[in-house]
Amino acid sequence: MKIEASRIKDIGIRLGIVAAIVAVGFSTVRSLQGAYESEGQPFSVEILAEQEDVVWGFDFLPDGRIVFTERDGQLRILDPGARSVQTVQGTPGVARAGQGGLLDVRVHPGFNENGWIYLTYSKTADQGMTTALGRGRLEGSELKDFRKLFSAWQPNRNNIHFGSRIEFDGSGKLFISVGDRNERHFAQDLRYHNGKILRLNEDGSVPGDNPFAQNPDARPEIWSYGHRNPQGLVKHPVTGELWESEFGPRGGDEINVIRPGANYGWPVITYGREYWGPKIGEGTEKAGMEQPIAYYVPSISPSGIAFYSGDAFPRWRGSLFVANLSGQHLRRLVIDENSKVVKEEELLDDLRMHFRHVRPGPEGYLYFSTDDGKIARLVPNL
Repeated sequence: MKIEASRIKDIGIRLGIVAAIVAVGFSTVRSLQGAYESEGQPFSVEILAEQEDVVWGFDFLPDGRIVFTERDGQLRILDPGARSVQTVQGTPGVARAGQGGLLDVRVHPGFNENGWIYLTYSKTADQGMTTALGRGRLEGSELKDFRKLFSAWQPNRNNIHFGSRIEFDGSGKLFISVGDRNERHFAQDLRYHNGKILRLNEDGSVPGDNPFAQNPDARPEIWSYGHRNPQGLVKHPVTGELWESEFGPRGGDEINVIRPGANYGWPVITYGREYWGPKIGEGTEKAGMEQPIAYYVPSISPSGIAFYSGDAFPRWRGSLFVANLSGQHLRRLVIDENSKVVKEEELLDDLRMHFRHVRPGPEGYLYFSTDDGKIARLVPNL
């Protein structure tokens, strides 16, 4: 489904913004109250924290606090009620260059029993930098016994396209995304992790039922391939399907449903072009290569994605939310029972923020983070 991002805009009605500045702890926290409307539901935006660097990933602890990463290497915990932020010690050293640094964070589904926090990050290697996955136990404000579980092959000296989103599958496995690291040909080469979605056991080992686990010419962790820079992964709450978002070059950003062993085409097929104009690859379709659920020309730069299934916004249930960087909005996709996009809506585009990630909270509010360090939430006006 082709989406002309500049034309299809079912934009929420903006009714005004009132801002208040509140100082908390070492950071300035801004509570932004704005009135918007979507599907007849009025809501406001509350900014909970403002940090100094990109808030790349965040997740919720069982007590409702938010654990989040700053790309410069800091792991922190936000108490939304007290509006206080504390720094977590014991994080891994990261290679902070370009798009690299401390990237995604996920709270293990069994956190109450094991205390595990999972992180992805860029790390130095003999041949440059690569994407890594690790975990440690959160005790108070310290991450203890942190251990690297996986490093992607092959490292290089480019400092972009690390991918790095994490998603648990609910059955003892997890997925991580790895970008092509700006060496696009590796995305089609099964000997490399670059440009792939990977599936691992939660301890970093390889599941025996992965599609290429028995292929001696392939990396056994590979679940799908032919990706450019996938920064969004989420499991559908009803079907269990894995959904993904990835950056195209100049245009050609994609939303995909990920199938095991499938080839998503990059760089052989794409709806994007080189930044300086020429076409890339062999066109937009080829036998044996998947088509996206939606693609975007011009680019919107989709990063994190999340399905909404809460109670605070009942008319949003089943919608896919996409955090967009260059598009500077939260995008809501209405999906039908056949996984087709039937409607799109742009939200908060007047704020001119670079939206990095989006997740529903435990109380049903919708939270997002931005590249200028904000963590915020959408709250219904009752």
